[in-house]
Amino acid sequence: MSKPGESLGRQLYRMTWPMLIGVLATMSSQLVDSAYIGQLGTQPLAAVGFTIPVFQLIIGIQVGLGIATTTIISTALGAGKQGNARQLGSLVLATGGAVVFVLCLLIWAGQQLILSALGASEALYPLVRAYWLPWLGSCWLGAMLYFGYSIFRANGKTMLPGMVMVLTSLLNIVLDPLFIFVLDMGLAGAAWATICAYGAGCLILVVSMARLRLVQLPGSVARIRAGLKRLISFVVPSTLSQLVPPLSAMLATAIVAVNGEDAVAAWGLGSRIELMSIIVVLALTMAMPPMIGRLRGSNDLEQIRLLVGKAVKFVVLWQLILAALLAALSAPLSRVLISDGATAAILAEYLWLVPISYGALGLCMIMVSVCNAMGKPRLALVISALRLLGCYLPLIWLGSELYGLRGLFFGATFGNVLAGLMSWYMYKKHAMEPAARAMGSSGRVTI
Repeated sequence: MSKPGESLGRQLYRMTWPMLIGVLATMSSQLVDSAYIGQLGTQPLAAVGFTIPVFQLIIGIQVGLGIATTTIISTALGAGKQGNARQLGSLVLATGGAVVFVLCLLIWAGQQLILSALGASEALYPLVRAYWLPWLGSCWLGAMLYFGYSIFRANGKTMLPGMVMVLTSLLNIVLDPLFIFVLDMGLAGAAWATICAYGAGCLILVVSMARLRLVQLPGSVARIRAGLKRLISFVVPSTLSQLVPPLSAMLATAIVAVNGEDAVAAWGLGSRIELMSIIVVLALTMAMPPMIGRLRGSNDLEQIRLLVGKAVKFVVLWQLILAALLAALSAPLSRVLISDGATAAILAEYLWLVPISYGALGLCMIMVSVCNAMGKPRLALVISALRLLGCYLPLIWLGSELYGLRGLFFGATFGNVLAGLMSWYMYKKHAMEPAARAMGSSGRVTI
């Protein structure tokens, strides 16, 4: 919640920094996790590489639910309906938990078909089978954590989610070597370490939600139906926009797999470094929607314009600085993360070419988040689909066909840049201009 007299930039900073620290801790633990797995050899790292697009599918669904959670709960709170907001929170936990659980069961049942479609060799099947059972359990616990974070953010509380993210990440880092090496569980040990860490985080959130009375069971079947109807109306388009990236990641992995297991291993680790590199963007996409929702409710279009402008300028400059740093450290960082020389060389080349486009990627991600928050989830879906299906995938395929793995990296770079320019144009043309035309004679905008 904003404080009296607080500037827009200060509000954005106050809402963002706990999420930034939390996301940084989470991504750091994932990178350390990858480094431990990298010491096991190329095959375990390749197995994780084939897991990433499936993981992104689960993430897409949980983020779609999280967007809907933040929107409907913050709207109810803004209208003074605290009881309704608490009931919606309980519906989110129940619905989200059930949906992700069913999805994990389907993935487990169809794992061989999925791996075959992604281009994995049969030699990897036993390794993936031993890894995916505990890994899917950790995915379900991670989704429940995310839904809890969304409920706290919708209530204007970002500090506790950030602290829990840090705690679970530290636990994961500490437990990883114990399960992987000391207990000699190998790749599966990484997933069991995550289960223990996420389980502790879920326990903390459940106790905190009960203490702060953020959730409440609906009083009647009619209220459950009404809440589900409202939740679904937001979930469907926002989830579809989040499902496009993992589906495209599966296609991208299949394209990369043509270049061999070393390429898949390097691509998978490069994808994790990409997630680490855009943590500021991820934190902003979590912090901005509640702010934009409040500004939208008060018809303050100019403040939305200023907020988005500040965020975009910062992200582009920040990502360019990080790209220069990654290029300078590409060779030593690759050797630290991967023991195999050939795979490390591929990762080093990836870090030279692709990160320069992360600013444009961040711009596109912010535009998707802003459009959702402005009540235009269909526009967010169009931007997300065009970014990946119209820009990114065609260019990495073309680059791979023409110039092999290096061409694929160039294709990823130009695809991100083109997508960033496209998303900015569509935001200005189809979100801000229609909102400005809707401004009435009183000088207030009806969105």
